[in-house]
Amino acid sequence: MKLPTLINGLRDLAPEHDALICDVWGVLHNGHAAHAEACEALSRFRREHGPVILLTNAPRPVSDLEPIFRKLGVPLDCYDAIMTSGVAAREDLAGRGRVKMLHLGPDRDRGVFEGLVVEVAKAEEADIVLATGLYDDETETPDDYAELFAAMRARNLAMICANPDIVVGRGDRLIFCAGALAREYEKLGGGVIYYGKPHRPIYDAALALAEKIAGRPARNPLAIGDGADTDIKGANARGIDALFIAQGIHAAQLGDLTVEGLAQFFAVPGVHAKAAMRTLVW
Repeated sequence: MKLPTLINGLRDLAPEHDALICDVWGVLHNGHAAHAEACEALSRFRREHGPVILLTNAPRPVSDLEPIFRKLGVPLDCYDAIMTSGVAAREDLAGRGRVKMLHLGPDRDRGVFEGLVVEVAKAEEADIVLATGLYDDETETPDDYAELFAAMRARNLAMICANPDIVVGRGDRLIFCAGALAREYEKLGGGVIYYGKPHRPIYDAALALAEKIAGRPARNPLAIGDGADTDIKGANARGIDALFIAQGIHAAQLGDLTVEGLAQFFAVPGVHAKAAMRTLVW
């Protein structure tokens, strides 16, 4: 396994790369407030080296994210474009025409299917299931969905997972995401269609955006993220160099940031990062 290099800032890698594909939650903000130095690092790269594409497993359309960024303090000029797993999931639903759909997730995620010819239904009437998250991720766990999953499985309903993340950090807490629901449903033998990281199509879409903005294909893009099973695994599969940010969902596991510790940490998911740093700074 290649050992990552511990770097002091993005400036150590920036001259080698001509585009960034950067995660959002855990890198640019923690669910409560923006990481100002991370946002500035993206701005510097964008001004001096190439386009910055935000790639997120947010189960929402792009139009829903920028108001959130304003609220959290993420500057809208630190990136060029956004690609979300919600966009890809919406395209799937749009191609199915008029269907009855069970929505697993909070009302705030309804923008992902707003305007489509889908009818929100209960499990006993649904043709398909869309999972964007837990109904109440502050209090619930996937165990609370056992009875519902059994009803879904009895009808052999397929689940569209619009956010493959298992957990994400909100402040100093970890909360469950749609990926945790999908994992439990698969344990029952249920079929799941995933959109988002670490799956290749969303990386291809992000690189296409970078090419459109720059007017040329990216020769050596760099992916930045805090999720070993999503950001880093997806970058590895796409053949993109990865910069691991340790402050995110794995912070408690890593403790002091050392090359040896990272080697042991990455050995479990079998992924590798070109470099690592505690927080994203220039």
